[in-house]
Amino acid sequence: MWVIGDIFQQYAVKYIGVSRGIPLSNTNQLWGLLWGVMAFSELRGGSHTIYAEVIGGSIIMALGACAVAVSSTTQREHVWWQDAALRESRRYGLDHDYVLAGMTGKAYEKAAHRTWLDWTLAAISAAVIVGFALMARKPVIQLSLGAVTGLVVAMLILLFACGLVLWKTTRFS
Repeated sequence: MWVIGDIFQQYAVKYIGVSRGIPLSNTNQLWGLLWGVMAFSELRGGSHTIYAEVIGGSIIMALGACAVAVSSTTQREHVWWQDAALRESRRYGLDHDYVLAGMTGKAYEKAAHRTWLDWTLAAISAAVIVGFALMARKPVIQLSLGAVTGLVVAMLILLFACGLVLWKTTRFS
């Protein structure tokens, strides 16, 4: 499910920009909370204070997502954004076209060159992941099949509805 969310996040960043797409996509934490509470009973036995904090925080996050979703930027803000991109490109010695392509969701055709340091860090990261995977043990988890079914149905409905809107808007281009 996380990967499906990541795919939608990429489209969000491409079509509405990183400053709006990323905060909206971070609402995936609400789905994680629903799965944890409903399917895995993670808050079972918690105090009323814990429930109030979780519900309150969720409402605040949802309201923030709504505020981000309906926000818009002015032309002046776009000019500031482009000026900042140019300034940072110069500061860090980056190709300005590369920076603009990344910020607007466009493809950048210049091939990336990987150094020995890149490959070393990738190998170390992979080794750490494999090491932890070898140490991991299967957790004992009680699962609520009714909640799982309900959540899967809700997510599939949202996936279909959002996918349809995205298809009509972008044709997945």
